[in-house]
Amino acid sequence: MSAGLNNAFESTVDCFGPAPRPSSRTIMAGMDGTDTAMRAAAAAFGLARRQEAHLVVTFVACHSSLAALSPAAASVFEHETTARLHAELSDQVRSFAEELDVPVTFVKAFGDPYTVLRDSADQCQADMVVVGASQQAGHRFAGSVATRLIRSGHWPVLVVP
Repeated sequence: MSAGLNNAFESTVDCFGPAPRPSSRTIMAGMDGTDTAMRAAAAAFGLARRQEAHLVVTFVACHSSLAALSPAAASVFEHETTARLHAELSDQVRSFAEELDVPVTFVKAFGDPYTVLRDSADQCQADMVVVGASQQAGHRFAGSVATRLIRSGHWPVLVVP
């Protein structure tokens, strides 16, 4: 196995763009590569640029619900896919940070998306959280990550459709 596959589900932190101002606000955005998450990230970049805020973009890597039941080949494929998605998102975030002159911290973490985003927002003392709306039908019954973040009530949450 290559080193990239071994590290697909390990946490990392990268910083892009200029150094954040000591007194700047912090906006956190959740990003997973879906269309709504990409729109949410774009909205967060715009807010951070206009408010001269520090942007923390969090990518949550999580195993599929059937990962424990899948054969080893499927597990390797899942690791490769996660590593590839992380690399693509990291490149996009770096490009936007440099182009828009926004200080960005790009965090990759492993776990439940709601828990990781909640903890990340608390750790970075976010003034606002920006996430994309869920497009999964099951979330009407179980609740989406965005709904759960809103209900936690720690910070204002902007949900981008």
